[in-house]
Amino acid sequence: MSADIYKQSVLFVVFALAQTLILGHIHLFGYATPLLYVYFVLLFPRNYPKWGVLLWSFGLGLVVDIFFNTPGLAATSMTLLAAIQPYYFEMYISRDAAENLQPSVKNIGWVKYFYYSLVLVLVYCLVFFTLDAFTFYNWVEWLKSVVGSTAITLLMILTFETVQDRRG
Repeated sequence: MSADIYKQSVLFVVFALAQTLILGHIHLFGYATPLLYVYFVLLFPRNYPKWGVLLWSFGLGLVVDIFFNTPGLAATSMTLLAAIQPYYFEMYISRDAAENLQPSVKNIGWVKYFYYSLVLVLVYCLVFFTLDAFTFYNWVEWLKSVVGSTAITLLMILTFETVQDRRG
């Protein structure tokens, strides 16, 4: 179990640094922000304790909230995503699949992984930007932010998966 904790700790630091130092300052066309730290939640394996997924995800969301002065938006959205992820991943694998199966293109295939990551990233963006706007007065801006951020985040996640799939 200590290898799992070490791996999660390294991923936590990498995603926190990437988001806070680089990606959080990118706003393509004024709306699309790459939210690559969502990928952290998508990577949890099948047998990982649900309380661990919640704790790690809340922690990463809290770090993002602290650096970007978004009081609780990322922490709330990441915690919700962590609550959904283990059950949602079960929909894409067979019952007799390995207990430590990790969500990846290599393990579940391109189409399944695309829909798996699309839905989770979309849920995250919907919750995050809805809490951020806290109103639908300017729903066009909200929609542009949700669609743009979902698209750029999904593109980055699929790019990382492609690179990992080619490496081994």
